[in-house]
Amino acid sequence: MEIARLFVIGAILVIFLASQLYWFRRLGEWGERLIASRSLRQALAGIAAIAYLLLFAHLFAWNREYGTPVELTPRAALLEAPFFWWLIGSLMGFGLIVIFWTADRIVRTALWGYRKTAAALGPAPALDPADPPSTVGQAELRPSVGSNPGDPPAPDRRRFLEQTAMVVSAAPFVVSGYGLLYGRLNLETTRQRIKLPRLPKAFHGFRIAQLSDIHIGPFMPAEEIRKYVEIANELKPDLIALTGDFITWDPQTQGPVVEALSALRAPYGVVGCLGNHELWYEVEESISRLFAARGIRILRHENVLLHFGGESLNLIGVDFQTMRPMGPPGARFVRKYLTGVERLMRPETVNILMSHNPSTFDRATALGIDLSLAGHTHGGQVTLEFIHPSLSPSRLITPYVKGWFEREGSQLYVNSGIGTMFVPIRVGAPPEITVFELVREG
Repeated sequence: MEIARLFVIGAILVIFLASQLYWFRRLGEWGERLIASRSLRQALAGIAAIAYLLLFAHLFAWNREYGTPVELTPRAALLEAPFFWWLIGSLMGFGLIVIFWTADRIVRTALWGYRKTAAALGPAPALDPADPPSTVGQAELRPSVGSNPGDPPAPDRRRFLEQTAMVVSAAPFVVSGYGLLYGRLNLETTRQRIKLPRLPKAFHGFRIAQLSDIHIGPFMPAEEIRKYVEIANELKPDLIALTGDFITWDPQTQGPVVEALSALRAPYGVVGCLGNHELWYEVEESISRLFAARGIRILRHENVLLHFGGESLNLIGVDFQTMRPMGPPGARFVRKYLTGVERLMRPETVNILMSHNPSTFDRATALGIDLSLAGHTHGGQVTLEFIHPSLSPSRLITPYVKGWFEREGSQLYVNSGIGTMFVPIRVGAPPEITVFELVREG
């Protein structure tokens, strides 16, 4: 398992390095066209390379030493945002270049094979007495690109393909800019009707609002979180569920995120569970206490009964757990999901599970849990699922990327969250607040 993990990390690193070298070379070629002085080009290239390396090291190696701001700083806006725009655009653009290059080579090889076969097996052309003896059949024996009327010559076709590839490879830079400036802020309020056959009559029409994956930081500042809190409150849910990942990596940000979320209001209160970032950066105990002081209950392998009209609804929350080796050593790797949850269930009513990791759904189904609420995936964050369902990085970790799922009478909803991770960009996966309306089936 560790070897496979190292292989994946190595492959990602190779692709990253190849993409950067490719674009640096292309930028150098454009520089030759725009700047006549060779010495000036070399000086500018050296300055750019040093600045790139320093910025890369600052963001990924040294950044944590300075703490994580909870407001949008000039450094984040002027340095980090452009770098992340370049990072995603260059990777996606390089991927398209590789696809074009591969397709071009396949087509060239196929045409070459076809012409060789046609030349070897095709019937000899009939002799026409009017044709000069020295030219009979030569055109047919030497087919080439551009030999058919209307076909562009080989150099023109090659130039066309190169220009098309460059235009298409530039599109990811536009898409990356869109995801940075608009996509990550384009909040969607999703309304999902959940039919539960065992729902007590008193809870017919009960409404739950779900928020997930806050990831407070410079690109999800406390002020922005307060705006989402206002939106959630305006939806007037009966209960608000928070499904983990309140921080990113800095434990010092737990106070501001709790303070921002403490303004959430609902008649049945606010409950939540913890995510992998609370586990990895060892704030599970401290952030739970901070939430409790603000009247928000974090369920850690616990359940709570909601009562109304003489009937009840059972709500269960669990800490993050995974069967995949991820995060720091000893980060709650389990061999079986939801161990011990059986004792928290109430067979006489509907059981709703809050679990940050949607991969617990299969086990929840086996246990007979009626509804699971999860997050973790950010909906893919940068995804091309509108082209094909497989084009989402989150599918590497779970088949349950976003939205509603049903299996054997059990249901799951995976919330896309409102924050971002690694890069402050969202494409094809807008931030989301979900409102569920529970109804009795039939």
